Amino acid sequence: MSQEDWPSPAGLPQKQGLYDPANEHDNCGLGFIADIKNRKSHDIVRQGIEILVNLDHRGAIGADPLCGDGAGILTQIPDALFREELEKQGVTLPSVGNYAVGMTFLPRGPREMNVCVEAIERTVDIEGQKVLGWRDVPVDNKWLGETVKPMEPMIRQIFIGRGSNCPDIDSFERKLYVIRKQAHHLVWDDDLEDIAQFYMPSMSARTICYKGMMLAPNVDKYFLDLGDKRYETALALVHQRFSTNTFPSWALAQPFRYLCHNGEINTVRGNINWMAARRHSMQSELLGEDLEKLWPLIGDGASDTATFDNALELLLAGGYSMAHAMMMMIPEAWDGNSLMDDRQRAFYEYHAAVMEPWDGPAAIAFTDGKQIGATLDRNGLRPARYIVTADDKLVLGSEVGVLPIAEKDIVEKWRLQPGKMLLLDLEKGRIVDDEELKNTLAGAKPYQNWLDTTQIRIEDLPEEVAAMPPDRQTLLDKQQAFGYTQEDIKFFLSPMVIDAQDPIGSMGRDIPPAVLSGKPKMLYDYFHQNFAQVTNPPIDPIREESVMSLISLIGPRPNLLDLETGGTHKRLEVHQPILLNNDLEKIRHIENLLDSAFKTFTADICYQVANGPEGMEAALENLCARATRAVNQGHNILILSDRSVNADRVAIPALLATAAVHHHLIREGLRTEVGLVVETGEARKVHDFCLLAGYGAEAINPYLALDSLTVLRHELKDDLSVDEIHTRYVKAVGKGILKVMSKMGISTYQSYCGAQIFDAVGLSSTFVEAYFTKTATMIEGLGLAEIAKETVRRHAGAFGPDPVLANALDVGGEYAFRLRGEEHIWNPTTVGALQHSVRSGNYNGFKVFTNKVNNQDEKLKNLRGLFRLKRAGVPLPLEAVEPASEIVKRFATGAMSFGSISWEAHTNLAIAMNRLGGKSNTGEGGEEATRYAIMENGDSMRSAIKQVASGRFGVTTEYLVNSDDIQIKMAQGAKPGEGGQLPGHKVDEWIARVRYSTPGVGLISPPPHHDIYSIEDLAQLIHDLKNANPRARISVKLVSEVGVGTVAAGVSKAKADHVTISGNDGGTGASPLTSIMNAGSFWEIGLAETHQTLVLNQLRGRIAVQVDGGLRTGRDVVIGALLGADEFGFATAALISSGCIMMRKCHLNTCPVGVATQNAELRKRFTGQPEHVINFFTFIAEEVREIMAELGFRNMNDMIGRMDRLDTREAINHWKTHGLDFSKLFAKPQANADVAVYNCEEQDHGLKTALDNKLIEQAAPALENKTPVTIETPVRNVNRSVGTMLSGEVARQFGHAGLADDTIHIKMKGTAGQSYGAWLARGVTLELEGDANDYVGKGLSGGRIVVYPAADSPIIPEKNIIIGNTVLYGAISGETYFRGVAGERFAVRNSGAVAVVEGVGDHGCEYMTGGCVVVIGPTGRNFAAGMSGGIAYILDEAGDFNRRCNLAQVELEPIQSEDDSDSKPESHDLSDVMSDMLRGDARRLRAVIERHAHYTGSTKAQRILDNWAKTLPNFIKIIPVDYRRAIHEMEAVIEEPQTLAAAGE
Repeated sequence: MSQEDWPSPAGLPQKQGLYDPANEHDNCGLGFIADIKNRKSHDIVRQGIEILVNLDHRGAIGADPLCGDGAGILTQIPDALFREELEKQGVTLPSVGNYAVGMTFLPRGPREMNVCVEAIERTVDIEGQKVLGWRDVPVDNKWLGETVKPMEPMIRQIFIGRGSNCPDIDSFERKLYVIRKQAHHLVWDDDLEDIAQFYMPSMSARTICYKGMMLAPNVDKYFLDLGDKRYETALALVHQRFSTNTFPSWALAQPFRYLCHNGEINTVRGNINWMAARRHSMQSELLGEDLEKLWPLIGDGASDTATFDNALELLLAGGYSMAHAMMMMIPEAWDGNSLMDDRQRAFYEYHAAVMEPWDGPAAIAFTDGKQIGATLDRNGLRPARYIVTADDKLVLGSEVGVLPIAEKDIVEKWRLQPGKMLLLDLEKGRIVDDEELKNTLAGAKPYQNWLDTTQIRIEDLPEEVAAMPPDRQTLLDKQQAFGYTQEDIKFFLSPMVIDAQDPIGSMGRDIPPAVLSGKPKMLYDYFHQNFAQVTNPPIDPIREESVMSLISLIGPRPNLLDLETGGTHKRLEVHQPILLNNDLEKIRHIENLLDSAFKTFTADICYQVANGPEGMEAALENLCARATRAVNQGHNILILSDRSVNADRVAIPALLATAAVHHHLIREGLRTEVGLVVETGEARKVHDFCLLAGYGAEAINPYLALDSLTVLRHELKDDLSVDEIHTRYVKAVGKGILKVMSKMGISTYQSYCGAQIFDAVGLSSTFVEAYFTKTATMIEGLGLAEIAKETVRRHAGAFGPDPVLANALDVGGEYAFRLRGEEHIWNPTTVGALQHSVRSGNYNGFKVFTNKVNNQDEKLKNLRGLFRLKRAGVPLPLEAVEPASEIVKRFATGAMSFGSISWEAHTNLAIAMNRLGGKSNTGEGGEEATRYAIMENGDSMRSAIKQVASGRFGVTTEYLVNSDDIQIKMAQGAKPGEGGQLPGHKVDEWIARVRYSTPGVGLISPPPHHDIYSIEDLAQLIHDLKNANPRARISVKLVSEVGVGTVAAGVSKAKADHVTISGNDGGTGASPLTSIMNAGSFWEIGLAETHQTLVLNQLRGRIAVQVDGGLRTGRDVVIGALLGADEFGFATAALISSGCIMMRKCHLNTCPVGVATQNAELRKRFTGQPEHVINFFTFIAEEVREIMAELGFRNMNDMIGRMDRLDTREAINHWKTHGLDFSKLFAKPQANADVAVYNCEEQDHGLKTALDNKLIEQAAPALENKTPVTIETPVRNVNRSVGTMLSGEVARQFGHAGLADDTIHIKMKGTAGQSYGAWLARGVTLELEGDANDYVGKGLSGGRIVVYPAADSPIIPEKNIIIGNTVLYGAISGETYFRGVAGERFAVRNSGAVAVVEGVGDHGCEYMTGGCVVVIGPTGRNFAAGMSGGIAYILDEAGDFNRRCNLAQVELEPIQSEDDSDSKPESHDLSDVMSDMLRGDARRLRAVIERHAHYTGSTKAQRILDNWAKTLPNFIKIIPVDYRRAIHEMEAVIEEPQTLAAAGE
């Protein structure tokens, strides 16, 4: 069976409409318990199940209350149980290790079951092993949901005796691997109807896996073996799955055969391709001829974790140890890591050429029965805490507290750290430390010697002579042949040289998709970048550069399963993949330089233009044949070149040639035997390079871009050399590639190369499958014939007689409106028509505007322009249709912050929407509290939607309780997967006050929410926000891309009340042009997929769906409703109604009409009125009503999801559109009559069981009359968001000022769940004796949190972890004291809290803008990355902090001793020592440490205080440079009047 025929797991529906099971995601909770001394007992099983139960909140339940997303347990084989059970059948099992158990899921049909059983037995016999017997696994299926029972397999165990051809257990395990794979092939070849139900969760002589589609607490109730006391094991690995779907797939439940995984492999498509490409070159001494029986190695179509498990299994069978294999697949960040041991770096660098990383957030627990361990991705993006007990138990979980153990019995508490590994060797009976483990592996082979022998860096090769730049006319002809425009030079190439970064633009995209454009577009324009949202996080490629790498290895890859001959295989390395012209010549002639280790073949990708468009297919076939021939002849570097393009020769698009050759060589099993380099005149923009890389290019030489820059040199302001110009351009492209990689959460170019993280829009599936295999394309479109026609047409324009192109490039017109340029929807005519109509209140004028926008007879503008509305047989009278006053309540304005737009524009929108009964959105800039009060005239400036974005600016408890909707911005249409930046010159005193920051200091919004690295993290944030304001709807904003529907299903299961699907053409703020033009997809596709998937999952009724991004007319609203939207968002159109004239200068603070500026003079020019906005929305609603009447719909709910009322327009005169097929968009999902198809139900947020209900009751005296209260209560890990609901009540009554200090004091004992003290209000103190999980003090709003170990705990606090990751994220104010160590990202985006902790992990104080952090212990890497405000003090006892700190924005200062530093502060609330952050460091530091000692009893703090004079010099102050400058400037402003007064002026 080929890889393409691999069956989908049973339970998942087939592809239908826009739903595709391949887009499903999962994230999860995992854990294990093991006896360090390998003592087997039933207690281990029981405790493993208890861990599973206590992780239950990390899973999810769909529409069926008994159907979870899957749960399971992996253990050692319970010999006593099986031995007794088999004796009952008259079978005596051999000794342990001499028999194996295969757990099998079988179809229930008798014939199908027999086929599977016979296949397994026959394979066992063929492979020389012995079938001992079968056993039916006892189950009780009353614990399964009704949707699961039809999918329930027959579960049986096969017992296999070890044959004489297996001398030991390891060889037996390898043979079992072969048996399982071969049995699957035999079954598939029989072509059974329910083939997908056949699956073997495990087949091993050491381990066995029980898993299925039941809720976590029901695993042992369903599998009766697990409750049998004869079931004994020394380890139990457990997993609770949270999938974005609710379809019951038994095979995708975890654990898999060796591991369970919490996270997401982002590069899985490329990883699968690269594994398939190894078929021709891979050999194994251990597996021998059995290796051929294992293909296909990886189950394409399985989940990312199943795929990872398949690859791991191969490596283990091939002779790698468990730890060695994991270090190859998930390598630590070694490139540029100055703290890494040289031998370890050599280990990683060597293996970089052996196997591409499996990149993405990952906490993976693994076992082979002999060892059990866990590892974490290089960026520390998943939580994993572990404890060691006095009786030699090791317990690990996604949370601490998953197994209640008395504190007195715990001897160690720690966490998995980024890139680190925890390994328990059961046979040795001890935990192997990460350092020892890696040193042992790094020293096992002479890796550095191997590198010294084989590593060739391109910069070390002798110089070669590059081709001369062409003359100007030849240059112009080539530029035109490759589609260059004047805008490419002006908006891309020039800014990239001037600023050495991806250029910035604003106001979104309003041009047609490439498939609708009348201009010949580049093939790159038909592809849209994917990005991370919800199920995995993006990375910050600037502030977290330490985990990123652009290193690329060109040439053949070594035999993956050869562990011995590492010094014989040459490797060619480039530190980044963009080659200058002379670099390419070095590669072209490398055979002459390096003893023929490399042989380069240059393949011309041009063909005779006389052959016309029809000749391109033959040229491609010829190219692929030449590539195969070259590889078979021993060439191991292939250069695809279009340099020969001229009047007689036309180039195959470089992207098409690259992808075609890449996939052809994969199919031939030859791809890993050759390096692929592209020499092209096409690539110039960041998106172009990303696509070439994504489809297999290991290096790219953009010769024409470099030649164009050489000619451009004399037009630049600065006098730069050609070399400097080229260097800056290459640097800018590199930064841009890192940005695009990081948007998907991918950190290395090696894993990005070939990963094809793109969707195609407007290309036929036949074309895509042939050349861009496995890329998603949803609406069909152009095939090779049309692409060829477009290419030849562009070539003819370049070399033909067109007078417009004789001496100049085409104008372009993509980034701004140009005469003779690309079609824009927002142009002077449409902007003027809209503004005139809404200002004059003229509905007829508004219809003129909408007719201009909707009329697409001559020029197509968007996908919906091709849709036809099917009219009703008899239209309704207009008065029978729902009134406009009700329809406008479904409207909202877009998320534009005060800061990105002016106060006048922001409040104008809010007043208008409040009058209408619609909603305005704060954006991510906070909101001034004065706006919450009703104005004298009865208006309100309060924004109903409060946005919570990654920066958390101004997100106080008061802000949250003053909302109707709370919107979590996962992504935005203009730049999905990216953060943002408000430059310091726009942060005046007013904005700084609202955002709780410092005037004049720039503000960074991180690319990810640092408390959303997975779907269960999102569920936690939703839970937090619902606790803060139970009255508000919690909304999640997503951006359209293929697969967004499954993400939306996950969002619904995560208990969101509302989801927004944004199109890629929206966006008002500043964004890189690459993102504006090339990231995300059109809302029509994303919305339709979302609705279809939610209905299929029976989740649609629970959640309101909003669409936004380029909505302009009533027709747009109607189409949105028909495709499944309940609500509708407008941003640009609302701004234009307020006076915006689309100058696209929003990011420059120079808006001439006072809309997008903070300049006081420009703001005076704002002329917008609430009435203008009200007119716009009223007119939209009236137009909607008119169309509803024609369609025969009385109210909006009747119209939602009626895709059957849409069709494709006929007789469109456009040569590109005939291949488009919208049938998938218009596919109405099949649902029973009782399944809701619009939002009419409510989510159950589970707030009734929250601990805070009791706390609110007990705190009544304080809430009613401010009387102090003290409360004592135990706490467990299942108690999440403790204190948040209580704080919401405080803020609702008393505002941000809250109550007097310590009015409500809550003393707790135990392990607190996630988000302990989130948004804790002033006046509330949480004192915890025990420990806590992730997100402690998130959004802290004035409260105090104290955490210290239990009195009877034997641990040394400063050497053990006490709180989790991402503590104090977005904290506004308050105090926290933690006696122990924190995890990664401590105080990330802290705005004003004071915190003391006794050690932190990586990325401490990241993006901090205010407050004071004191760390009296060690820190991890990358401290203070992006820190722009506040101060930190570090006790640097090891003397290496300067190597751990990111010094890009901060400086390190010693602490000066002060005479009064041991005096007591004048006030008890630290206000006097915090008043001047530039001075008085010693006094401030001592005051804070004294409070830490007082509240926590810290012996470490007391030792520091007792030895103050000796310890003080070991402290370092970290202060942001901009923060210090801004404070000095503010001081100068204050001092100036005093100086003048003193001078008598």
